[in-house]
Amino acid sequence: MTETQAQAGHQPEPSTGQLVTQLSSELSDLVRGELALAKAEVTQSAKHAGIGVGLFGGAGVVALYGVGALVAAAILALTLVVEAWLAALIVAVALFVVAGIFALVGKKQVSGATPPVEKTTASLKADVETLKEGTHRDSH
Repeated sequence: MTETQAQAGHQPEPSTGQLVTQLSSELSDLVRGELALAKAEVTQSAKHAGIGVGLFGGAGVVALYGVGALVAAAILALTLVVEAWLAALIVAVALFVVAGIFALVGKKQVSGATPPVEKTTASLKADVETLKEGTHRDSH
């Protein structure tokens, strides 16, 4: 330290090693702080998502009860025209027909779906072929 620095009350400048150590420490603290913030945000978001999923599940159960009430109402309405056992049988057959249609349409959708891995494999094979062609052109 020179006399002018000592007289002016200046501190000596930190060495490069000290600066690197300080930078490493501050960077580590910054990363830890950012990770803690991200963790808090994800936790809060997951909590809201969990509550939402639970409410959707509850809505589905209540809707199922509503469908059951509509089925009962359909049976009761048919009892005005036919006997109760026949009304229940007609409604049951109608429900099985609807379920069968849903199953056939669902089966068609599932069998028509190709796994994404096949598309990726085809894309990768095309990329390899393109690279081979480029390599062969460059070597000739």
